[in-house]
Amino acid sequence: MVDRVRNIVILGSTGSIGRSTLDVVAGTEQRFKVLGLSANSRLTELARQARDIRPKWVVATNRAEAQRFDWSCLPLDTQVLVGTESIAEVVRQAEVDVVVAAIVGSAGLHGTWAALEAGKTVALANKETLVMAGPLVMELAAAHGGRILPVDSEHSAVFQALQAGRRQDVRRIVLTASGGPFRKHTPAEMAAVTVADALAHPTWNMGPKITVDSATMMNKALEVIEARWLFDLPPEKIEVVIHPQSIVHSLVEYEDGSVLAQLSPPDMKLPIQYALTYPERWSGPAARMDWNASWRLEFEPPDPQRFPALELGYEVARAGGTTGAVLNAANEAAVAGFLAGQLEFLDIVPACRAVLEHHQYDARPTLEQLFKLDAWAREEVTRWVCT
Repeated sequence: MVDRVRNIVILGSTGSIGRSTLDVVAGTEQRFKVLGLSANSRLTELARQARDIRPKWVVATNRAEAQRFDWSCLPLDTQVLVGTESIAEVVRQAEVDVVVAAIVGSAGLHGTWAALEAGKTVALANKETLVMAGPLVMELAAAHGGRILPVDSEHSAVFQALQAGRRQDVRRIVLTASGGPFRKHTPAEMAAVTVADALAHPTWNMGPKITVDSATMMNKALEVIEARWLFDLPPEKIEVVIHPQSIVHSLVEYEDGSVLAQLSPPDMKLPIQYALTYPERWSGPAARMDWNASWRLEFEPPDPQRFPALELGYEVARAGGTTGAVLNAANEAAVAGFLAGQLEFLDIVPACRAVLEHHQYDARPTLEQLFKLDAWAREEVTRWVCT
């Protein structure tokens, strides 16, 4: 049993992971205190959250939106901070124990970096942090005594299964993927995919960017890259399997042939809670398996022709250096173009490959270089879309 309340800051509190984190907090008998919340543009929702939980700080990262918003509805003891630089100010506070990094996209790297630099524990839901700057981030955590605990359901499952054996005895890890809504589509059907089609995920309720990534399987490509750095494994020890039911979240195979899996209903509250309570396990609000019901668990290999993003992920995991930042930025821009009706669904991955193949590769980039390449890749996709 924990001996004191754990103080947490939630970066990206109005997104799906942020809202689920608040559900976990509400369902764990006041064992957590939320000291800080951040949001970019959903300020009405941010203010409602602040009225409910009375944090010490709220951060509105979008200055223009913050200046237009009426903050008089906040509790008197909640301080409003504005701008992305304020995130670093909050996560570095001495009383903060855990930072939930749930800002979507490359924007999430700043807060994670500041938290690790301050030696904090980071419950990492932002996979782009390790995709962009995996070696730099892991080195930073080691140098300052910070710790990264995965919130992605797949990486949380691997993290849990790895505790059953020795690292040197791991033969491979297997990340599961639902296959998204197009697992059985023909090439002609894939060519006709609409935004509404791509956002109709069969098992998970997520934000639009992540849902499109699931439809292209770029999310799994990014998870391969993330796992490569998070678990310090070569890409050849990381595999992907399609599992439509999303019950088995990942598996670890050991040298003796034993395969250990973590199972639970498709509900992000469980991996969030485990990252917040590790190494303890508490009762909480996550959905439970019903062992009185019948379950069918299916597994099949991914189709590389239908999902070319996956091979792109392995190429980046092998190359390292600047490739992760470029792929991530190109994908974010391409998905935004698709959601805006400017790009066809089947053009997302080719756009990413075209930008990746034309960037200036560096095996040991600085953080500044990575952010410059992030901006460059977005501009390149914009030009790619317009031609």
